[in-house]
Amino acid sequence: MKHLTSLRYIEAVARSGSIRQAAETLAITSTALNRRILAMEEDLGVPIFERLPRGVRLSAAGEILIHHIRTQISDMERVKSQIADLSGERRGHIAIACSQALLPHFLPEQIAVYRGAHSAVTFEVLLRDRDAAERALVDMTADLALVFEPVRMAEFEVLLTVRQPVHVVMTRHHPLAGHRTLRLRDCLAHPVALPTEAYGVRHLLEAAVRRTSLNLRPVVESDSFEFLRFQALSEDILTFQIPIGLPEPGQWPHMVSLPLDERDVPPGILYFGQLKGRTLPVAAARFAQQLQERFTERFDCV
Repeated sequence: MKHLTSLRYIEAVARSGSIRQAAETLAITSTALNRRILAMEEDLGVPIFERLPRGVRLSAAGEILIHHIRTQISDMERVKSQIADLSGERRGHIAIACSQALLPHFLPEQIAVYRGAHSAVTFEVLLRDRDAAERALVDMTADLALVFEPVRMAEFEVLLTVRQPVHVVMTRHHPLAGHRTLRLRDCLAHPVALPTEAYGVRHLLEAAVRRTSLNLRPVVESDSFEFLRFQALSEDILTFQIPIGLPEPGQWPHMVSLPLDERDVPPGILYFGQLKGRTLPVAAARFAQQLQERFTERFDCV
C-alpha cells in the first residue's frame, strides 16, 4: 500500500541499523532514503534516528514510532490476507522466530507442505533462541515463535508445548551405540562436544550435573548444533540434541541418537506461541494450526 511506503522505509532502516544497507535492500538510493527520513522527522518535530559514526539507532521518539509502524504493517498484512481469502487465494507473509533445532528438518518440511498448497505465501525464518524469540514477537519482527527452554514468558501466548528429551548423538561405531538409553555419567566418561551456555540443551545438562559430583568438560564447544553433530561424527565423540533437531531414523545410517535417562536429565520443553493479545493474519494463523497438528502427531504435547 502506497501510504505505508515511508513507514516501511523507516522500519527497514531500524531493522538494519544503517541507511546505506536499508537503501540497498529497498533498491533506492541512500540519498533518497535519507530525504524520506528527514521529511518524517520534520513532520514529527523530533529526530527518529541518532546518527552514529557507523550507522544509526532509534531515538526515544523513534522507539515509540517504530512500535506504531510495525503495528500498522502487521494490521495491513492481516487485512490483505483476509481479503485474499475471500477470493479463495491465500496470500500473506509469515515470519517465524525459532530455536536452532527447528532449522535443519522440521521447519523446512512444514513450510514446503504449506507452500505446496498456498504458493503465494512467503516466509521469513529468523534464528532467535530463548530470550531473543520473545523480543521478536514484541517488536513484531515475528508472527510466531518456537523456542526451547525460553528465559522468560511475560508477553508469550503459548499455543502448544512439546516435550523434548535430550538425546545423545554419536557414530554407530561408538562404544555406547548399542544401548537403548544412556546414563549421563556414562556419557561424561567419554569426550563430549557441547553447545555454548546460551542454549537450552546446555542449560539442562548444567542443571543435571549440579545435582551430582559429575563435571562437564567439553573438548569442543560451539553455538552451531549442525557443527557439533558433524564434529561428533568426524571424531567419534558424543554430542547432545533434542529430537526435533534430528533427522528421521534411517536418514543418516552412520549416526545413532539415544535418549538420556530421564532420571539424570529431565526433558526440556519446546514452546510454540505468539504475542499475547495479537490477532494473527490468516496465513500465519493457518500455518500455526498446521504446526499444532503436526506436533501432536509426532511428539508428546500439552
